[in-house]
Amino acid sequence: MAVFDTPEEAFGVLRPICVQLTKIQTVENVEQLQAQLHTVSDSALQELQQYILFPLRFTLKISGPKRERLIQSVVECLTFVLSSTCVKEQELLQELFSELCSCLYSPNSQKPASVSEELKLAVIQGLSTLMHSAYGDIILTFYEPSILPRLGFAVSLLLGLAEEEKSKQIKIAALRCLQVLLFQCDCDDHPKSLDELEQKQLGDLFASFLPGISTALTKIITGDFKQGHSIVVSSLKIFYKTVGFVMADEQLRRISEVQATPTVEHRIAKLMVHREANWVKNTGDKLTILIKKIIECVSVHPHWKVRLGLIELVEALLSKCSQSLVESAGPLLKALVGLLNDESPEVQAQCNKVLRHFSDQNVVVGSRAFADILSENLHSLATSLPRLMNSQDDQGKFSTLSLLLGYLKLLGPKVNFVLNSVAHLERLSKALIQVLELDVTDIKIVEERRWTTDHLSASPKTSAARPWRQIQRRYFRFFTDERVFLLLRQVCQLLGFYGNLYLLVDHFMDLYHESVVYRKQAAMILNELVAGAAGLEVENLHEKHIKTSSEELREIVTSLLEEYTSQENWYLVTCIEVEEIGEELTMKQSGLQAITSGAHTCQLTPFTAFSKPSPTICSMNSNIWQICIQLEGIGHFAYALGTEFRLLLMSALYPVLEKAGDQTLFISQAATSTMMDICHACGYDSLQHLINQNSDYLVNGISLNLRHLSLHPHTPKVLEVMLRNSDASLLPLVADVVQDVLAALDQFYDKSATSFVSVLHTLLAALAQWFSDPGDLGQLQEQNVGEEGSHLSQRSAALQNRLENTTTPEDIEQFLLNYLKEKEIAHGNVSDFDEEEEQSDPPKVDENDAGPHVEPPLPLQIQIASDVMERCIHLLSDKRLTIRLKVSVRPSPCIQSRGTRVRSGGRDCKDKQVAALISWSVRAGQEKPSRGIYLWDDILRSFCIGSTAKRSQIPFVELKSTKFWRVIEFPRERKVCALERLSFSELT
Repeated sequence: MAVFDTPEEAFGVLRPICVQLTKIQTVENVEQLQAQLHTVSDSALQELQQYILFPLRFTLKISGPKRERLIQSVVECLTFVLSSTCVKEQELLQELFSELCSCLYSPNSQKPASVSEELKLAVIQGLSTLMHSAYGDIILTFYEPSILPRLGFAVSLLLGLAEEEKSKQIKIAALRCLQVLLFQCDCDDHPKSLDELEQKQLGDLFASFLPGISTALTKIITGDFKQGHSIVVSSLKIFYKTVGFVMADEQLRRISEVQATPTVEHRIAKLMVHREANWVKNTGDKLTILIKKIIECVSVHPHWKVRLGLIELVEALLSKCSQSLVESAGPLLKALVGLLNDESPEVQAQCNKVLRHFSDQNVVVGSRAFADILSENLHSLATSLPRLMNSQDDQGKFSTLSLLLGYLKLLGPKVNFVLNSVAHLERLSKALIQVLELDVTDIKIVEERRWTTDHLSASPKTSAARPWRQIQRRYFRFFTDERVFLLLRQVCQLLGFYGNLYLLVDHFMDLYHESVVYRKQAAMILNELVAGAAGLEVENLHEKHIKTSSEELREIVTSLLEEYTSQENWYLVTCIEVEEIGEELTMKQSGLQAITSGAHTCQLTPFTAFSKPSPTICSMNSNIWQICIQLEGIGHFAYALGTEFRLLLMSALYPVLEKAGDQTLFISQAATSTMMDICHACGYDSLQHLINQNSDYLVNGISLNLRHLSLHPHTPKVLEVMLRNSDASLLPLVADVVQDVLAALDQFYDKSATSFVSVLHTLLAALAQWFSDPGDLGQLQEQNVGEEGSHLSQRSAALQNRLENTTTPEDIEQFLLNYLKEKEIAHGNVSDFDEEEEQSDPPKVDENDAGPHVEPPLPLQIQIASDVMERCIHLLSDKRLTIRLKVSVRPSPCIQSRGTRVRSGGRDCKDKQVAALISWSVRAGQEKPSRGIYLWDDILRSFCIGSTAKRSQIPFVELKSTKFWRVIEFPRERKVCALERLSFSELT
């Protein structure tokens, strides 16, 4: 399509269409004109601007009803012309402005006319394009007092559209057009700077619109969140730019108290505003109400860009209107401080930047300094904090605590002015105690038991990588949001970092002793105070602040540690164990007795059954949480002191090890985490390293407490935890303690057999782990088949080949004869055996034997295992089912008796391949003879223990292979019948 560059050519093309449109106003004629306009260059359109605008303006001015579609087409065509040309005449600018506004005028209502959304959008875009098309300084001549009514109508029209319309597109377009009208557009077409006279002229003009603009924008900002964040952001920007321009301190200082005589009509003069002192004060008071509403709504807006817009609002108003909006300074600073801990990193960064700017510039609001306003706000917040924590929801608590945290960060060491006030400290502490109250009604807390102790063995990597801030998940009565708990911890840490630590610790220790209800919350706060005093991940905004010295911190930690591990706070009722002894049921409350070593050894009278009412679930849950929180505190103390905490290990490690062996899962997990914290803080590589390096005084404490077991009934738990987290180097040190345990078992088997048997089982399992020999082909695993599948598959082929090559029919026959002989002996039939023994040849005497043979001493682990198994055999017939079940659990093989002398088949043999581990079987409370088959020098042999039990089925024999053998029943004539081969699938 050809382009007409000259006005003459363009006129020749456009004239017939303009004439036709002037005669007949139809949509088709308007669309035809707009199509031809695309063929004309911008320079030609500029020369023909008024000629082209005439038929369009004429169509808008025609009286009578007009179709909306025609008006929309005319406005769109007019907008196209204005976007391609410039308006250079003030009169034309004002007339076009009025004609466009009249398209939405409703004579019967103050609201915009009820027209289509398309027409409304077209008019808004036309107004915006018109203001941008104003050439040079012509835009400034538009803002005269005489234009005030028309400009006020346009502002009211756009505000109504932004507030009432449902279309998001129309809302955003109306707000953008309002920015252009209020000289807030950032485009290049508008002047960037104004002189003092121009600023005063615009300020006086916009002051007339300030009440309506601020009120309407407040309604939009505080409206439904669903309207979209872009609408709220645009409204915030218009609000603070308009208020900041009209109420600017620089302008107001230059305005005289006496108003000049207006040069306009009296009707228009009434609309004008003189910004004198009384007007500023009254307007500032009213704006404060609106600002508080905006802050209350926007500070909790879900979109981060809206909260970022609030920071810009605060910065603009405090920078430009600190004197005129003096009453709004407190709420504005409060909003800014509350966003200091926002979840959005962009909001946090901008908030920090603005606060640092205010602090560096020493901003003065009214006659008060920046720090004085913060201190006053903190006093006010501390006074109302208990009420707010009791009445607000989770989001309200989060906002309030964010505000408190921001004040503490900004005030820094000056927070002591508030803490030195007894009334304010009391209110602050009671609020923290109240909101941190735990929900202890969940039965799962006391119900969860520790059936296995695998979690006690932590690897060094796990211990070293565990962050110190990680704690157990807990549930609170008055909030469920995890963010609230995180803020509470940060508040306590900042109090410990900036506040007087001695004052705070003494105050919360008084609350700790005051009531059991406060004890858990006070302990949580004390833990965080110590962590904060050490500066653990605390952001220090005040470089001149001096941290608490290590000596003072160690003194405080020592006193807290003594309080935590004291008898009344460490040994609490956490569960009720019911044991059947004969026909009586006795109730034993676990956790009441003191278990300490060294300086922590204490006396305690044993609990008498039924002397007190049975504890409730809630009370036991409360005690469990208190112990867990105190254990967590010990971990915090370790991180706070670092390697200096090694000096306190003698008083701290023993109680922690005791709780690591507790049967309550929560306590055991907390104690294990505390041990990991101690390892990481004190520089130990692992739990094994920690225990080995401190095993001397631990073992000494165990030995001393075993002598008074009635006062220290939980001593075996410490030994159990040590065995599970150490290595073979510990064995020589605990050998004497094992003998003490066996002696105590003999003395207290009727009361403490359960805990002793558990320790002995742990001991055998540890020996199996420490002295295992994977290369020994003859080692028998007394475990279930499922656990041994991997070991069987590793050596099955080699051992099967050896059995096929070395086992002959004669060997099998001799084995069965020996087995029958041992069986008869077990049943007391020794006559046949004696006859055969008499007929047998006497054993040959070695001529080179110089004297009696002295057997070498057994290895220490074999001696210990032998002693343990001898004691456990006697407990197989115990009346208590729990004891019988624990004793009947067959431990893993832990003996490798190389070179030991064993009696088998009526003669002494030396073990070269495998030693069999004795197994027990308990049925109906009766002890059965233990029988089995073992591999000796590549030959199957039998063994038998016991003689009074009835005959039972021959047990399976494991040969470290995927194949197993068992003996088929045979007649009493001792003739060999068969050996049946069983596959692995049949056994499982």
